[in-house]
Amino acid sequence: MRDQALTLPVLYLRHIADQVRSLGGDVDQWLAGSGLRPSQLDDPACTLSLPVFQRLVRDALRLSREPALGLLVGERLGVTAHGILGYGAVHGGTLREALGLVERYAGLRISLLTIGHEVHRGDVRIVFAETHPLGDVRRPLLEAAVLSIKNVLDDISMGACRVGAVAFPFAAPPYADLARDLFGATVRWSQSWAGFTLPVGALDLALKTADPEAFREAAAICQRELDKLTANESTAARVRRVLLEKQHGFPSLQVTARRFAMTPRTLHRRLVDEGTSYRALLEEVRHTLAVEHLEAGRFTVDEIAYTLGYADPANFRRAFKRWESVAPSEYRARHGAGR
Repeated sequence: MRDQALTLPVLYLRHIADQVRSLGGDVDQWLAGSGLRPSQLDDPACTLSLPVFQRLVRDALRLSREPALGLLVGERLGVTAHGILGYGAVHGGTLREALGLVERYAGLRISLLTIGHEVHRGDVRIVFAETHPLGDVRRPLLEAAVLSIKNVLDDISMGACRVGAVAFPFAAPPYADLARDLFGATVRWSQSWAGFTLPVGALDLALKTADPEAFREAAAICQRELDKLTANESTAARVRRVLLEKQHGFPSLQVTARRFAMTPRTLHRRLVDEGTSYRALLEEVRHTLAVEHLEAGRFTVDEIAYTLGYADPANFRRAFKRWESVAPSEYRARHGAGR
């Protein structure tokens, strides 16, 4: 996969820099390790590639010597940290409306994650999913993002909506007690998903800060920004995002093309021009999700195969061995949450 342009406002980097500084780290040294200057933290046009972002997070963890860095950064990120998106969420009429805005336009703030919700056994799950494999920065990024959005919902509901439980798809860290304190809720580790639960009735909670005109204005601004962003986005990135949003029951090439108002032939040609294909992107997404499921440890290999659309689990096992050079069961034994 080619390096992906990363949507990450420099405001977030400033929060990481402030946290590194407060923990005794040298911020100039931290930035220099990735070829950046302190002045770039004030440049709204500053963009990052995924490898540079990953290196920044790794170096921040090393310099700060704080394994819970992601949580500490997430604690800093309330409504005002998210710009026009946070402003719009504050003025939604209900939690459902505010959450819908966040889900629709989260990619304006950071393109490495999507946010969605689903009803599961009487609760609403707010689910965070990776749009690209995050590697060794997955834990701090998910911890920061989940805590930040939980803080946003706390702020806009003025504490009237309580999180039921928080879930992460990796093993409990040594700072698990700190996570519980920061979330103010039970944190469950080694789950099959990342996010938190809310009572179903909370979605229609009326917000005291509702302002329909301000909400419409914020949504219109977000839409204009999204239109500009997607106009410059590659076709492959758009297809990858559609596949990751589904995560199972993947749409066909024909269905995907229709979503983009293209013929299948046109979509195929554009992907070929970008050096890929629908089949290659589907394989990439399946690989990403297979690794996540195996590391989480919630599903059997056969269940993962079914979830990823393999009619025959043997075909999934062959594909996985091609990707990772080991069988799924062996990969789980080496990297699973219970290791």
